Amino acid sequence: MRGISRLEGDPDLQFLLKGGDLLKVLSPSWKKTRYFRLQEDCKTMWRESKKTFKKNDTFSLDDISAVQMGRQSEGLKKNTEEQVEDRCFSIIFKSRRKNLDLIASSEEEAKQWVKSMQKVVSNLNNLSQKQKTEHWILSCLRKADKNKDDNLSPSEVKSFLHLINIEVDDEYMEMLFKKCDKSKSGTLTGEEIKHFYDLLTQRDEIDVIYGEYAKTTGFMSAQNLVDFLMKEQREKATLADAHRIIEMYEPDENAKEKKLLSKDGFLMYLNHPDAMILNPDHKDVYQDMSQPLNHYFISSSHNTYLMEDQLKGPSSTEAYIRALQKGCRCVELDCWDGPDNEPVIYHGYTLTSKILFKDVIKAISEHAFKTSQYPVILSLENHCSVEQQEVMARHMSSILGSALITSPLSDGMPTNFPSPEELKGKFLIKGKRLNKLEDTFAEAAADDNDVTEEEESNDEDAQKEKSTKKKLKLAKELSDMVIYFKSVHFNSFEDAQKNLSFYEMASFKEGKAMKLAEESANAYVRHNVEKFSRIYPAGSRTDSSNYNPVPLWNAGCQIVALNFQTPCTDMDVNQGRFLVNGKSGYILKPAFMRDVATDFDPITLTRGDWLKHKTLHVMVISAQQLPKVSQKKSSIVDPLVKVEIYGVPADVAEKETKPFDNNGLNPSWNENFQFDVYVPELALVRFSIEDYDSISDNDFVGQYTLPFNSLKMGYRHVPLFNKNGNLLPSAGLFVHIMVMDAE
Repeated sequence: MRGISRLEGDPDLQFLLKGGDLLKVLSPSWKKTRYFRLQEDCKTMWRESKKTFKKNDTFSLDDISAVQMGRQSEGLKKNTEEQVEDRCFSIIFKSRRKNLDLIASSEEEAKQWVKSMQKVVSNLNNLSQKQKTEHWILSCLRKADKNKDDNLSPSEVKSFLHLINIEVDDEYMEMLFKKCDKSKSGTLTGEEIKHFYDLLTQRDEIDVIYGEYAKTTGFMSAQNLVDFLMKEQREKATLADAHRIIEMYEPDENAKEKKLLSKDGFLMYLNHPDAMILNPDHKDVYQDMSQPLNHYFISSSHNTYLMEDQLKGPSSTEAYIRALQKGCRCVELDCWDGPDNEPVIYHGYTLTSKILFKDVIKAISEHAFKTSQYPVILSLENHCSVEQQEVMARHMSSILGSALITSPLSDGMPTNFPSPEELKGKFLIKGKRLNKLEDTFAEAAADDNDVTEEEESNDEDAQKEKSTKKKLKLAKELSDMVIYFKSVHFNSFEDAQKNLSFYEMASFKEGKAMKLAEESANAYVRHNVEKFSRIYPAGSRTDSSNYNPVPLWNAGCQIVALNFQTPCTDMDVNQGRFLVNGKSGYILKPAFMRDVATDFDPITLTRGDWLKHKTLHVMVISAQQLPKVSQKKSSIVDPLVKVEIYGVPADVAEKETKPFDNNGLNPSWNENFQFDVYVPELALVRFSIEDYDSISDNDFVGQYTLPFNSLKMGYRHVPLFNKNGNLLPSAGLFVHIMVMDAE
C-alpha cells in the first residue's frame, strides 16, 4: 500500500517523513519543544506532546492555507525578538484554527521546513479528482491495517469500511471479501486489495452514461464525444474540441493514439473543474468592470477585527487577512483612543481584546490585493479624539501611500463614482466628513470641526450611550481623506433624492433595511441606482451571528456586511454570490437595477422587459466520498440532499431527497426536482448534504452555492465546501441540470 504521491523518493518529502523538533510559540514566555512529523499517508502532520497524559495532535495538510517564512504572523511579531527572524515560520490554516507559530534550530532548517511543506501542500492541491480519491482510499487502508503487514483481515476490512463511511451487513462484507480473496488465504493482499478498491469505487451511473455513447468497440470515438457534449451537456463542440479532451484526459496511450476515450478518461474529464457545474467562463473576471462603483454588489465584512463573538472574543489582524483572502472588499475598523497616543481597534464597551490601528493598516496593505486587484473600502467607525484621529490619518497616509485615494480621480468636482477598473489597487475611506466635497472646489473649507455622530455605533451601543446624537470632533486630516463614501444620516428616500450628493451614503441596521426592502422595495432599488447603502447586523447579535443578505441584494444594496468569522448558511450564500467574476469581490448588478427609472419591485414582481421566467430541472443522482460527521467509529452518515433557490420571494424554494441509509462512500438517489425561477439574474442555487437524524436536527456535511446564471447544463459534478467554506478534497455530488425557458 505505497503512497501515490508524485513526490515519492523526493528529499523534501523524506525530510517531512523523518520529522524533527521545533519550538512552538504561544506567548513571550511560553515556547515549548514539540516533535513534528508527516505521517505515512503523506497528508497528515503529527505533533508529539512531551506531557505524559497529553494527547498527541494531528492536522491535515488539506487544512493549510499557507506556510510563511519569518516573523510575519501577529503572534510571532508580538512574542519573539527580531534576532530569531530567520529561524521563524508560521503555518496558516484555512479554518478558524489558530496559526501555528514555530521556531527552528537554524535558518537553514526553517527554510527546509517551509520549502518541504509548501511543496507537499502544493502537490496535494494539484492532484486530479481521481488521484485525490486514491489518496483518500489508500490512507484509510493504511489506518485499517492495524498490524502493518500490508494485508487486510476480515476485521480490518470492516474497520476500513467504517473509515470510508459505509456500513454493510456481515453477510455482504463476507461475500465481497471472498470475491476478492483469490488466494483463499483469509486475507487480502496486493492485487486483491486493488480489486477490492475497484469494486468499492465502481460508478454504475457513469457506466450507463458512457455506454450510451461508447459506440466504437466499447470506446468513445471523438464523434461519440461530440454527440455527448452537444446533446447532454448542451455545449457547442467540434471534433477539434473532442480531440483536445482526449489528449488531456485519456490515461491509456494506445486509446489516445487512436483518438478514443476510455471510461477512465471519460470520468477524469467529468471530474475536471472546467467540466463541473460552475461555468468555467465565469471563474475569471468576465463582467464589465467599467461601470460606476455603486452598480456592483461588494463583498463586505462587519466587525472584521473579531475572530469570534463580539462580547469577549479576540481581536486580531489575522481576521482581516482571512477576510481579504476570501475576496472581501469592504472591511470595518472600529477605532478608539489607545495608550501612548496610538489608536486601537476593538468592539467598544466589551471585553474583546484590542489591536493597534497601525498594525491593522499594515496587515491590510500587505494582503489587500492578493486575491483581488479591485479596490478595498476601509469603513471607519470613529470614536477617537481629534489628536488620535490625526495619528490615524498619518498612519494611513504613510503605510498606504499613493494607493490611498485622497482626492477625486478627475480634476473637477465629480458627478459620479469611478469604476472598479479605474480604482484597481486603491484604498477608499468611508467615514465622516466636516463639509461637502463640493465645498473644497468652492474654496469654502469649514471652520468648525464638529459633526453629528449618527453612525451605526449609536444603534449598536444604544444601551450604553444615553444620547443618540452627539457632537464628534473630527480631525481635518482624517476628514479630507473621505472622498467617495461620506457617512450621513438617512431620513427618507425623498430627502436623499433631494438633498444628498451621490457620494453621501447611509448605513442601515438590518431590521430597518429589511423593513424598507419589504415595504418600499422599488424606492430602495431606485435609491441604490444613484447612491450607496451599507447594511450591518443588529447589535443584539452578540454571538456574531448573521442575517440573510439576499433580500438586501434584491433591493440593490451594495455593501451588505456580514460577520465573516461566523460559519453559517448566510455566509455560504455570500460565498456563492461572490464565487464568480474572478472572486474579485465585485458583482455587476443586473441592468434593471442600474436604471434610475426602473419599475423593478422584487416583492410584487411588476412585469417588465426584464422578466425572463426560467424552469430549472435538477436530477440528484449520487454522491462520492462524503466525510464522517461524527468521529465515533461506529457512526456512518445517512445522507440526504437539499436543493434550494435563493432570490426574490417568488423564487425562494427548497426540495430534498430521501435519506440514503449508512453510506457516505457512494450513495445514490436518482430523484428529480423542478423549480420556477422568475428573476434568474438575482437567483442563487444551493446544494447541501446533511446527515439525517430522525430524533434531532440533521448534521451539516457539505454544501455548494453558485449563481443561477453560472450553472452548466448536463451531467455535472458539484464540489462541496465544509462549514468554514473550504473545499472538501475528495467529496462531491453528481447531478443532471437542465434550464429551459418557461412557456
